[in-house]
Amino acid sequence: MARIRQTAIVGTAALAVLAAGVAPAYAAGTTIRKGSATAAAYSGKVQASLLGTATVSSSIGSGSCSQSTMTGSINADGSALNVSAATFTGTGGGPCSGSTSSTITAQNLPWTGGNVTFDPAHTGGRDATVTIANFKVKAVVDIFGGITCVFGGNLTANGYNGDNGSRPVTTSSDAQVGVKNATVSKQSGSSFLCPSTATVTATYALRGEAVAGSGTYNQALYVTS
Repeated sequence: MARIRQTAIVGTAALAVLAAGVAPAYAAGTTIRKGSATAAAYSGKVQASLLGTATVSSSIGSGSCSQSTMTGSINADGSALNVSAATFTGTGGGPCSGSTSSTITAQNLPWTGGNVTFDPAHTGGRDATVTIANFKVKAVVDIFGGITCVFGGNLTANGYNGDNGSRPVTTSSDAQVGVKNATVSKQSGSSFLCPSTATVTATYALRGEAVAGSGTYNQALYVTS
């Protein structure tokens, strides 16, 4: 059940840190741009779309979601990455599949306080870290008449520009967010049958709006210092 492939969570987080009267440390040296290292800065709505399959593994099994989308917004300095809507489903919009099926729904939206932080060291080949903070999802698993598992918290994922040869899905030229074997924790409201933790792996493509407010996510994004 923990397979609650809320994997979709894209996974990603670390709370924004604010100091009184001082700019957040993560924001310094980070600029979100419109598709290249020399393009204009980008601030506004963003969409993350699942590339391939998101998987969740736990002590009681594993499963996957084949479709997932998250929409939200971000500032040009990488701060205030917020998620206002999120969906996680199987093929055709049905339950996520695996040892059992699960219906997953986002909880407590919007998820606020996330960020994108440029990594000048390019640790592990990444260009940045990406955060989705305060996420929470509920999975109703089709066993024992249906049990409910709630997982949430903060995850930190790796961010890759579309021209980075180390990006997880090289067939896509979009900026990508990669979560690999990240741990999520059980939250209150879960059945005692749910495991205390689950491991998540997923990759999302990240895009913005070329025309602000259009609802069409066709703007490539790029992270620089």
